[in-house]
Amino acid sequence: MNNMVKITLPDNSVKKFPEPVTGLEIAQSISPRLAKDVLSVSVNGEIWDLTRKIENNAAIKLHTWDDRQGKEAFWHSSAHLMAEAIDHFYPGTKFGIGPTVDVGFYYDIALPDGQQLSDKDLQKIEQKMLELARQKNDIVRKEISKNDAMQMFTEKNDELKQELIAELEDGTITLYNQGNFTDLCRGPHLPNTGYIKAIKLTSIAGAYWRGNENNQMLTRVYGVTFPKQKMLEEYLVMLEEAKKRDHRKIGKEMELFTFSEAVGQGLPLWLPKGAQLRQQLEDFLKKVQKLYGYDQVITPHIGDVNLYKISGHYEKYGKDSFQPIKTPAEGEEYLLKPMNCPHHCEIYKAKPHSYKDLPIRMAEFGTVYRYEQSGELHGLTRVRGFTQDDAHIFCRPDQLKDEFKKVIDIIFIIFKALSFDEYTAQISLRDPANPEKYIGTSENWDKAEQAIIEACEEKGLKTVTEIGEAAFYGPKLDFMIKDALGRSWQLGTIQVDYNLPDRFKLEYIGADDNRHRPVMIHRAPFGSMERFVAVLIEHTAGKFPLWLAPEQAVVLPISEKFNEYAQKVSGLLNNSDIRTVVDDRNEKIGRKIRDNELKRIPYLLIVGEKEQESETVSVRRQGEGDIGVKQIGGFAGFVEEEVRGQLSGLYN
Repeated sequence: MNNMVKITLPDNSVKKFPEPVTGLEIAQSISPRLAKDVLSVSVNGEIWDLTRKIENNAAIKLHTWDDRQGKEAFWHSSAHLMAEAIDHFYPGTKFGIGPTVDVGFYYDIALPDGQQLSDKDLQKIEQKMLELARQKNDIVRKEISKNDAMQMFTEKNDELKQELIAELEDGTITLYNQGNFTDLCRGPHLPNTGYIKAIKLTSIAGAYWRGNENNQMLTRVYGVTFPKQKMLEEYLVMLEEAKKRDHRKIGKEMELFTFSEAVGQGLPLWLPKGAQLRQQLEDFLKKVQKLYGYDQVITPHIGDVNLYKISGHYEKYGKDSFQPIKTPAEGEEYLLKPMNCPHHCEIYKAKPHSYKDLPIRMAEFGTVYRYEQSGELHGLTRVRGFTQDDAHIFCRPDQLKDEFKKVIDIIFIIFKALSFDEYTAQISLRDPANPEKYIGTSENWDKAEQAIIEACEEKGLKTVTEIGEAAFYGPKLDFMIKDALGRSWQLGTIQVDYNLPDRFKLEYIGADDNRHRPVMIHRAPFGSMERFVAVLIEHTAGKFPLWLAPEQAVVLPISEKFNEYAQKVSGLLNNSDIRTVVDDRNEKIGRKIRDNELKRIPYLLIVGEKEQESETVSVRRQGEGDIGVKQIGGFAGFVEEEVRGQLSGLYN
């Protein structure tokens, strides 16, 4: 009789199976429909293939297309399918890495004999992928020794894979094979290629091997696949809409930001209208923070390199940071700060604290720097210098949950103000299989993780849990919002940290007159101002709510002789704190209306002889057309009422 293996499901129920059992067999025992939909399985927090044998008692979670882990297995397998199709047409191609991205996948390849791919080649590769998918070839995992793996790819004259293998630990190396294609890979993958029903290869780009500009240039082929053709069709429609909403395109049209090669890659320059937009966001959050008892602080853009060695950021971010700045003093080095928290720890240490002083909440719109590879830079979403709406709360352990819940309230205020109505709250925990990724004791991690879980339960928050997604110094709660196109973005994060207070030897005197360590909460509701503005632009297509719009109204004189009256209207409205400009170009009124509609200014105020005589304005709402004639003061009141309506109840 076979031994039995106990499988614990996410609801903590336990099922017994003859040893060994696969994730697919477990799904089949639950329901045929689930077995049809499941794509991968977590086994004790590690993502496995559905066909991999589970030989010991384990806690598992089955993943479908609705889960990120399911999509990743689907798209990872699709990358291998694309590689097999490319290898069919171009034998001898060398394959670098083929990871998943937010939507889809890519593979970095080196074609033989200096050949090049063009967009016209993508269609034949797509057709070959579909042909291979229909063969339903099993995707088979095989463990291999380091020596055998090195010999295999040496015989293939594949120096890319040899370089990767050299860095791997013997006993951890696996190959995956389907059909006529075998590749080095950690997995996980689908059971077979037949799951892949719809395919679109989207673009070709150049990419340096491993992101290093000193390495050879490879060809990067991007693609996306789906389990149903209808899903692909819907995605392609969304993609067209996304192009129209691209924050780089809209940011240029609205004159919000720019980049300059003379200044440097990944370093955005905020133009006056973009700076106004940022200022509105900052003022809004500062007002909320004041209600919740935060104090603003300001810290420098650099710090002694030893500061970040104490915090652990140098070890974790050193390779992604700008190189240390050497001073004329012997042995003195500074670093452009990768994070604000070490500076805030030093502010806390500037004077002694009693238990009665806590919690201490300090906030800063602090600019930090990371040296992102040039190939990874993308508009405002991936830059080298960005400003975080950072705050750190230093509290007693008995205050931790209440403070954590108050931060959740702040994030919900922001989501409501900006119409982010759909979100997922993700509890991000450490990966117990990789303790070297984290700092601090297991005991402190246990306490921090438990505090987040309990706070979410007490707030009645529906959450998902992700193993291995914690920050290196503590677990966190991340909010994944869906934008108007249904795309997911990570916005808003709250982290619990017992470790930095230890590293910086932070203290307070307790009611028992003894010294104690505070607990630290890191929080950034916006995340980075740059990335948040990019997401907001694409979510709204640049049509910001009235309270946030950098220009709320534009006055359009129908001819030059009404320019003076237009300036008078603008002055009166600006005196009422309504951000107003004048378009006094010598253009026909129809052209002015069209141009300012493209600038997405909420209100267009047309003035001519009739309006001048009656001291009124003819009002057009952006995208809606005429809404009537109003007295100047009446329009000011109308705007103020709309803004109050948009922000009402947010600060209660």
